[in-house]
Amino acid sequence: MGKGFFHVPQAVNEPVKTYAPGTPEREEVLLTYKDLYNSNMEVPLYIGSEEIKTGDTADIRPPHDHKHKVGTYHRAEKKHVQQAIDEALKAREKWAKLEWEQRAAIFLKAADLIAGPYRSRINAATMIGQSKNIYQAEIDSACELCDFLRFNVEYMSDMYNEQPESSDGNWNRVEYRPLEGFVYAITPFNFTAISGNLPSSAALMGNVAVWKPSDSQIFSAQVIMEVFQEAGLPDGVINMVMGDPEMITNTVLDSPDFSGIHFTGSTDVFKGIWGKIGNNINKYKTYPRIVGETGGKDFIVVHPTSNAKEVATAISRGAFEYQGQKCSAASRVYLPESLWPEIKEFVKTDLESFKMGSPEDMSNFINAVIHEGAFDKLAGYIDRAKKDKNAEVVIGGNYDKSEGYFIEPTVILTSDPHYTTMETELFGPVVTIYVYDDKNYSEEKWRDLLKTVDNTSIYGLTGAVFSGDRYMAALATDLLQNAAGNFYINDKPTGAVVGQQPFGGARGSGTNDKAGSKMNLLRWASVRLIKETFVPAKDYRYPFLGE
Repeated sequence: MGKGFFHVPQAVNEPVKTYAPGTPEREEVLLTYKDLYNSNMEVPLYIGSEEIKTGDTADIRPPHDHKHKVGTYHRAEKKHVQQAIDEALKAREKWAKLEWEQRAAIFLKAADLIAGPYRSRINAATMIGQSKNIYQAEIDSACELCDFLRFNVEYMSDMYNEQPESSDGNWNRVEYRPLEGFVYAITPFNFTAISGNLPSSAALMGNVAVWKPSDSQIFSAQVIMEVFQEAGLPDGVINMVMGDPEMITNTVLDSPDFSGIHFTGSTDVFKGIWGKIGNNINKYKTYPRIVGETGGKDFIVVHPTSNAKEVATAISRGAFEYQGQKCSAASRVYLPESLWPEIKEFVKTDLESFKMGSPEDMSNFINAVIHEGAFDKLAGYIDRAKKDKNAEVVIGGNYDKSEGYFIEPTVILTSDPHYTTMETELFGPVVTIYVYDDKNYSEEKWRDLLKTVDNTSIYGLTGAVFSGDRYMAALATDLLQNAAGNFYINDKPTGAVVGQQPFGGARGSGTNDKAGSKMNLLRWASVRLIKETFVPAKDYRYPFLGE
């Protein structure tokens, strides 16, 4: 196992459909949306060959219409989590030995199913369950998930073809074996593609997985399992369990066969899991792989030589697409005083043109935030900014949760570069702007500003610099090298594409193992070197011992 003798289809990025008025894809997804909205879907646990309905259920409700129930999901007890571990280990006996091209074929088929017959279903489920407009759902649940599946196969094939040099008389080769045990995948609400990728990337490499999706993403997680089943994924390779996250995690981490975690979520939760793994280290058969992408406090820093309209568009898109609930969303911006009035007017015009409401109405650019907890947190910070002397709400600032969890896109202006909303991860449609004095501006002052950007946040996920001066852009690229794992020059800090911009950051933002790249797949392989000598030596003596 581990040598790529076959050429796989070359991965290319899945084309994005427009869903413009009158297009067939628009009509199809709207019909599917209506069907799913009234489907009362029941989501079981997927453990081995069983679909288990425990009777302990929770409702699934759209964030933009929280009084409406679209389905229920079943919650696991501890015995079900242990059953999922047992079934995964049982499945591993055959799955780990399966030829790599057989594993690849399953996930390539899954990609084609998503791109074709399941496209409207997975998009509509994402629109309903995660309150994404059709464009955000399309680039996520259809295109990016297809890209993950296809590019991972290509990366796996390339990796298997990488072999060491051999010298005369011997043959050196490496096997890329799966980890010994099972992988635990914890996935977030905000990207259906991430939810599909975290368990499947490990499984592609021959591993088996216990997958716990976010309670707020289960509607589309169900569709992912439907796709994997139709693609021919054997029972037990990926087991999906929902329920109390602490109980599930503690049960998983207590197993001697736990061999790795593939995580996307909050920084505090990831740190807690890391601590538990450390406390349990003597239980495990092998050192677990710990791979995580966590929080962000992503920035845009603007040099006075920048174009105001370009900066404003980067703010409008980078801060407010998908209600600012992307890990990469711009949430702190540093603007020169000379450009601020013009940029403010451009952003204000953009935001006034935003329509907000249900994603079923495709004229809505803004939809709801994910749940009441997120709504209440964001509303609290907006209210605080309205009262604090060193901050003011200059655009937006309204909110309403009577029907859905709607937060108006909001721009806070602060006179303090360390104001709370410049430092605290909010994960919503709120951006804070600090305006700096650029009169008699110098390289030294630009350096000082960049140091402030670098030192403000514990995170290091994404960031952007706008500059018409290449020397100043280069200086920012250098001084902010640890502030963002994905760094953008004259562009918004969002929108990483699989195969083009491997995604991830360090500091409090994770282990920077770059989802959507060969680097990530290597984390799910355990390499074995085999050296074979054709004519072994028969005398221990070396020439230097001769008389």
